[in-house]
Amino acid sequence: MGSKALSFFGMGYVGLTSAVCFASRGFRVVCFDVDARKAELIASGRAPFYEPLVEELLKKALESKLLAVARDPAEAVEASDVTFITVGTPGNPDGSINLEQVEMASAQVGEALRDKDEYHLVVLRSTVVPGTTENVVKPIVEVRSGKRCGEGWGLCFNPEFLREGSAVEDTFNPDRIVIGACDKRSSDLLESLYREFYAEKMPPILRTTPVNAELIKYANNAFLAMKVSFINMIANLCQKIPGADVEAVAKGIGLDKRIGPLFLRAGAGWGGSCFRKDIEALLDFALKRGVDMPLLEATLKVNNAQPYRVVGMARELVGELRGRRVAVLGLAFKPNTDDMRDAVSIKVVKRLLEEGARVVVYDPRAMENAKKMFGSSVEYASSVEECLRGSECAIIVTEWDEFRRLRPEDFLRLMKEPVVVDGRRIYDAELFSSKLKFAAIGLGKTK
Repeated sequence: MGSKALSFFGMGYVGLTSAVCFASRGFRVVCFDVDARKAELIASGRAPFYEPLVEELLKKALESKLLAVARDPAEAVEASDVTFITVGTPGNPDGSINLEQVEMASAQVGEALRDKDEYHLVVLRSTVVPGTTENVVKPIVEVRSGKRCGEGWGLCFNPEFLREGSAVEDTFNPDRIVIGACDKRSSDLLESLYREFYAEKMPPILRTTPVNAELIKYANNAFLAMKVSFINMIANLCQKIPGADVEAVAKGIGLDKRIGPLFLRAGAGWGGSCFRKDIEALLDFALKRGVDMPLLEATLKVNNAQPYRVVGMARELVGELRGRRVAVLGLAFKPNTDDMRDAVSIKVVKRLLEEGARVVVYDPRAMENAKKMFGSSVEYASSVEECLRGSECAIIVTEWDEFRRLRPEDFLRLMKEPVVVDGRRIYDAELFSSKLKFAAIGLGKTK
């Protein structure tokens, strides 16, 4: 049994995943979310999103009574020793960060601490621009609680590095733990909590200031996004060179220990809730301080154009798309999630519709979210076979294993015109090119 009781404010991907993982290792956990419907769903044992293992761990935590859902924020703080703030930080229309949820959670925690005598640690995990922990969260909690930071309560910024689709795995096996603390007592307490959680599998710990920890999170995401955009830029060049293949190029440079192979998979672009908003927030933050960041601007520029390239490739293979039935395989921004926030599929589908195509879509998990987004403008298939049947072109947008298992014969059997655009490089290019009309990101035409 964990020696500390924990509360989590915000039950999104980070909050709920972290909560159920701590509960699975014997910690008592209390969850709170301002969305009453979401809270009720969680209390009934159902996750409000799809993430492998989360719902399974949630049900076990509820059955063991190690996890509870609080009705109000004061109840959550009173029942815990450490509070993690894991609310969303969406972007504003101008790209700047929206801190309303962080401010609200900070105020709620502060109010609850006013009447609490025991020392309490507040840990901000939401992604925020440098200075937020000390200049926004700290003063709000101090005013609402009537207590100075370090006197009755402590404060840390502790960034998360979870990948949707593998968030549980990443929680149990992180590359490192970063602790940006306002004082030594806060840092010591949070480190001891993680040492208890990880035991002999404790990852490396970096203890630093809150502002450095906040910047580490942004720089981390920006670098990964830049790496993907770089290889996509090279892929676009490869397509113009007969016989070139970005996969061979990526493998060659990835073997350089200074570069490494990760995030060198060319494709139709990156999406999701983090990369774009974090890069735009960092750009806004830097520009307001007179610092240009041309690499980040280029990262966004390359990625913004990348989804449209697969539509152009489809057009090159079949001619005018107007009236053509086009199958889009994959809607979630990545496999093993139902999340469609900033998904590549959105741009692909909208461009196909603009060009007059009849679009049919399929995704193993994201169909309900797709219906909310596309409405009646597209046809929804219940299986990959139904999606392909009678289509004149198929575009692979998300690399689900279900799509990887398809063979050329499946497209030949089901499609009216067997034409495939591999936007994620999941197929053997030589095999597919020998059997049907085929194009892939980063694959130059044969001479």
